[in-house]
Amino acid sequence: MPLDLTSSSVDLTRAICDIPSVSGDERLLADEIEHAISASAHLEVIRHGNTVVARTNLGRAQRVAIAGHIDTVPINGNVPVRDIELDGVPYLWGRGTVDMKAGTAVQLKLAAELTDPVVDITWMWYDNEEVEASKNGLALLAAVRPDLFAADFAILGEPSNGEVEGGCNGTLRAVARTHGVRAHAARAWIGENAIHAAAPILTRLAEYRPHSVEVEGLVYRESLSAVRIAGGVAGNVIPDYCEVEINYRFAPSKSAADAEAHVRNILDGFEVEITDAAEGARPGLDVDIARQFVAAVGAEPRPKYGWTDVARFSALGIPAVNYGPGDPHLAHHDEERVPLSQIDAVERGLRAWLSSR
Repeated sequence: MPLDLTSSSVDLTRAICDIPSVSGDERLLADEIEHAISASAHLEVIRHGNTVVARTNLGRAQRVAIAGHIDTVPINGNVPVRDIELDGVPYLWGRGTVDMKAGTAVQLKLAAELTDPVVDITWMWYDNEEVEASKNGLALLAAVRPDLFAADFAILGEPSNGEVEGGCNGTLRAVARTHGVRAHAARAWIGENAIHAAAPILTRLAEYRPHSVEVEGLVYRESLSAVRIAGGVAGNVIPDYCEVEINYRFAPSKSAADAEAHVRNILDGFEVEITDAAEGARPGLDVDIARQFVAAVGAEPRPKYGWTDVARFSALGIPAVNYGPGDPHLAHHDEERVPLSQIDAVERGLRAWLSSR
């Protein structure tokens, strides 16, 4: 059934959550979004791959970019979504309800309805946010149409419990490797066990104490974690190779180069390869338009611990914040769920700010 942008944000969330769009498989949802939003005569619609952009061109003094990704992490028995109630609070339960189709639904509804906003708006709905940066639809769009990113302020609809989360931590992925010598497990002393040799890596990570770093009044908590370990040949063979994948979330006061140096220092003596890195973003709350937004939605700014695409806007010199329904702790969780009241509250907040004169 085609998306109905006249329906409530809650009903629209249900509809887009029930269209599976795991990273790499967003075309159907992108098609539905393009078809639905193209009916809005006040918007110029642009499609690039599975990213859809819709923008007003009203000649306003300022322009705001408002973006949301349309992909999700893999489904695990949690689509279609369903209504549940916990402690008397109604929720929408299922994959994507938090990260971040509720935020995207709010944006789609407002994009269709706000024909005369106080600022020009560039709405962006993009693919492949949940996977490696080289596939990110926002990044791919910026490479070919940097003009679409001209803005004075940006808002990402990432889950923030309906509060404003400024900036974001950076993220770095690394692989630490150990090597050994294969041998028959019955004669283990002839070989060198690469998995055993990885034990000091795990010890250093387990003993690591993360830092909390204040940046422009917000305190960002860092983390350094093993997220995957792989090694082994067969049940009767001493392994000659092992690798530990590590994820470092670092405060936006650090550069990616600073983060790499820190990880290499922690893992000094081991072979380390940096496989992916993305800079964080400073809070972006020190400009008038950002302060006006925070005041209009009645929020208390908080730090964003996870990496989000606010960093892409920040790198372009555009202050950016996260503002969307859903508890970030439930993002990617199999019990992902969003309070219906938060969807409504975020819609009201954005609508009031974009409509106020």
